[in-house]
Amino acid sequence: MNAPTVDLPDALRRYPELDAWIQIQEDGTIVVFSGKVEIGQGIRTVIAQIAAEELDVSLERIQVVLADTGRTPDEGYTAGSNSTQGSGGAVRFAAAEARQVLLELAAEHLAAPLERLTVHDGIIVDPVTENYVSYWELMGGRPFRRQVTGRTRPKDPGQYTLVGQPIPRLDIPAKVVGQPVFVDDMELPGMVHGRVVRPPAVNATLAAVDRTGVERLPGVLAVVQDGSFLGVVARREEQAVRAAEALRQAARWQGETVLPSHEEIFDHLRAAPAQSLLVVDGTPVDDPIPPVVPPAEAAQTLTATYYRPFLMHAALGPSSALAQWQDGRLTIWTHSQGVYPLRGALAQVLEMAPEDIRVIHVEGPGCYGHNGADDAALDAALLARATPGRPVLLKWSREDEHRWEPYGPAMAIQIQASLDAQGRVVDWNHDVWSYSHSGRPRPRADGSTLLAARHLARPILPPPPRPGRGRHGGSHRNADPLYTFPRRRIVKHFVADSPLRTSSLRSLGAFANVFAIESFMDELARAAQADPVAFRLRHLGDSRAGQVLQAAAERVGWQPGVRAGGEGQGRGRGIAFAQYKNEKCYAAVVVDLEVERESGAIRLQRITIAADAGQIINPDGLRNQLEGGAIQAASWALKEAVRFGPEGLASRDWQTYPILTFDEAPEVDVLLIDRPGEPPLGAGEATVGPTAAAIANAVFHAVGVRLRHMPFTPERVRAALQEEAS
Repeated sequence: MNAPTVDLPDALRRYPELDAWIQIQEDGTIVVFSGKVEIGQGIRTVIAQIAAEELDVSLERIQVVLADTGRTPDEGYTAGSNSTQGSGGAVRFAAAEARQVLLELAAEHLAAPLERLTVHDGIIVDPVTENYVSYWELMGGRPFRRQVTGRTRPKDPGQYTLVGQPIPRLDIPAKVVGQPVFVDDMELPGMVHGRVVRPPAVNATLAAVDRTGVERLPGVLAVVQDGSFLGVVARREEQAVRAAEALRQAARWQGETVLPSHEEIFDHLRAAPAQSLLVVDGTPVDDPIPPVVPPAEAAQTLTATYYRPFLMHAALGPSSALAQWQDGRLTIWTHSQGVYPLRGALAQVLEMAPEDIRVIHVEGPGCYGHNGADDAALDAALLARATPGRPVLLKWSREDEHRWEPYGPAMAIQIQASLDAQGRVVDWNHDVWSYSHSGRPRPRADGSTLLAARHLARPILPPPPRPGRGRHGGSHRNADPLYTFPRRRIVKHFVADSPLRTSSLRSLGAFANVFAIESFMDELARAAQADPVAFRLRHLGDSRAGQVLQAAAERVGWQPGVRAGGEGQGRGRGIAFAQYKNEKCYAAVVVDLEVERESGAIRLQRITIAADAGQIINPDGLRNQLEGGAIQAASWALKEAVRFGPEGLASRDWQTYPILTFDEAPEVDVLLIDRPGEPPLGAGEATVGPTAAAIANAVFHAVGVRLRHMPFTPERVRAALQEEAS
């Protein structure tokens, strides 16, 4: 194979065989494989659009097979807003090359020069002789046995007929009419149901359990005990629920975990031992950390600290999985974000060869990062091992989900910056304290992050947390601003000892970092007596960034001027901007809201988004991602926080962990800036940080108080107003 003429996507370099991506079936169906999963971001539709476009076939011919260790390439986790850019790019090159191969075969079959041939919906025609042949006649279900070389260029954007069109999501109709599409809905012949019984505290161990009464309950097939892991398998779901409750009553536990109060967590975070690393161009390095010293040209220096609490993924449906042991092999149906890493992690815990485990992705009702899906997969496997041959559908309860999912970690961010006499930033210092954002399962020699692994008779404990060192990863994601400052000092302080289990939540550290940066940019603009939009533009060297910010301002009819605070008389407008990871989608967000002074309630009226995600594959899908990110960020900013204390976890249901409701959701207006010919940029996490900051900036405009501690509850707003008044 000759060297490719283009830089192929990473997945194609690892899986260059064309058959790993495209199969032409005899019935005219074209199967397209992707190692990514559908988590509501519309990747199934995007992959289908890209493949159909490059192959010159109708969308109806495309069948997309997503993450399955028995069928698809290993594309790792579906995370980081990488799916369209990564897997979509791989499919684009593979489909373009497949079309070229098919044209070469057709030229030989039709005895016609290749350049004379045309293609319409998979039918290759020689317009001179009017002879034709179809893709499926040429292939007949046979493999290509070719490698993707990169020599065949994908289409020029000017030739697109499907890419760039608002094709309705392929997965939505079945969901709207209530067809079984989620793991929870699955039914297999002979399927039974499982539940697990967790300890009352994370470090508690099983002292004793009387299983006899539970085993005699109607429908119970097995009571499973492996160390401190407890579960039941029953013929019917309601029987499994009753048996699990009986087992809970029959179990005695020892040991407890005493938690600090959630109200004191930031004192714990700032005081705990931390590993501090300098961040340069988004990447942690081992260089010495310079002291914070305002430069000589500083006319004024500002400092502020911002806080984000522990947050839940809070999927609307609890985690679940379906598992079946058959002839020494295990099959798992799961809504995990990474079927291959999960397979390796399961093989480690179950002491199996990875090749004896097949992990198939099936959608779950909500994701937003590393939730309980992987843990539920191990639970299901352990229960299925006790009932070989029977498929076991394992479901978590709402309380299980709220108590045991890995949370997004609490964070504290302190920023100090100096302005010169002309009102320009001359020095920027950003310190972020955080627990780990990385707990996803994968095979590793130093432990397992799967929940049940620590409760087994031969426990596999979690590995010691380590600071992420990837570019814009973990707590330092978007800590390095896109703005052009002459001096900057970014430091991450990694705290390993978290009172709660943590892992990846949508956007990782970017949500809190952008909230802090963009809130502080407004504070600096006020100190410089500058308009917030003009102040940002003054410090932006990226022309696309500036265009997005200006587009958002123009969309709402932004009135330039210094934000004195409180001038909105209870109504406020705020703006914020970021480029996710400094390399993905650009997004500017404007929030219009009302603040009721007496109650402290914040009511969102309108969110306006301007975004540049490069070449747009599906504008409707892109809007969906941007809108969804903004609404979730609004919920985080206004309402969400995991509450806990010495008595344990208090957030166990929707009453104790409230989220934004439908009637509280504002109108959302999205302006898309298309860039044909530019690479598509991941957009699923682009609006979360700017939305929180825009809300805080709008509150300041409305009532003159600066909110730096999320969530912005009515109690916090009232307290801030009282403090301002005094």
